[in-house]
Amino acid sequence: MASGSGSSKNDFRRKWDKDEYENLAQKRLAEERDRERRDGKTAPPVKRDLLRHRDYKVDLESKLGKTIVITKTTPQAEMGGYYCNVCDCVVKDSINFLDHINGKKHQRNLGMSMRVERSSLDQVKKRFEVNKKKLEEKQKEYDFEERMKELREEEEKAKAYKKEKQKERKRRAEEDVDFEEDDEMAAVMGFSGFGSSKKSH
Repeated sequence: MASGSGSSKNDFRRKWDKDEYENLAQKRLAEERDRERRDGKTAPPVKRDLLRHRDYKVDLESKLGKTIVITKTTPQAEMGGYYCNVCDCVVKDSINFLDHINGKKHQRNLGMSMRVERSSLDQVKKRFEVNKKKLEEKQKEYDFEERMKELREEEEKAKAYKKEKQKERKRRAEEDVDFEEDDEMAAVMGFSGFGSSKKSH
């Protein structure tokens, strides 16, 4: 068996003195801070806007079912998939594209943090009032539309009834004409009639 000293000779791994390297890292950080203080260039933290509601509709269906020929010279924006012009990247499907535009990297490139503005009680009450008004207007529009639909249906029924009546009148008029022609034909041929109860003149 090998002794303890023999085993250390066969160990080819490098040994690092952690304390020494930690001291070196601390010195380097202290030097960088001193340099920044001397130059007066302390980098202020970046102030980002709070997260805002998106004011445009995301277009996911314009390229749906379309075929595109892609060559080596095709620009990245026109390649297959969804192109983000803010981050200059192409995402292959709609779910990943939505994840991307709602994600941290995209929002940072837009200059927004992922923090949302805290609403006050007054803002919440105003939003409730606005939503209530919208709902009432929608209800009114629905009632108006429903009433118009009923009126149209009634008009169509009335038209259909009139057409039916006109057809019936025409049918009766044609039958009367046929009877008159039969009577005339019978008189020409010398018949008194075809068994009708009417007396011929």
